[in-house]
Amino acid sequence: MNVCHRFKALLTAATAVCLLAACGVETAGTAATAGAIKMNEIEQGRVLQERVQQSLEAPQQQRADQMEQATR
Repeated sequence: MNVCHRFKALLTAATAVCLLAACGVETAGTAATAGAIKMNEIEQGRVLQERVQQSLEAPQQQRADQMEQATR
């Protein structure tokens, strides 16, 4: 192989490496975005769970308060 063929082969290999690396960056970016979306969903679920828990506990607390006032 002469120098010109070696340079072309090296350039082709370097281009392939750059393209594959760019795919990896895109995959990492997509995974990070998906992870952020999932964390947001988890947080929203936690907030919803707290609201439901509070809405269930409120009537129980009201009944307990009424019972306490009735026994006074």
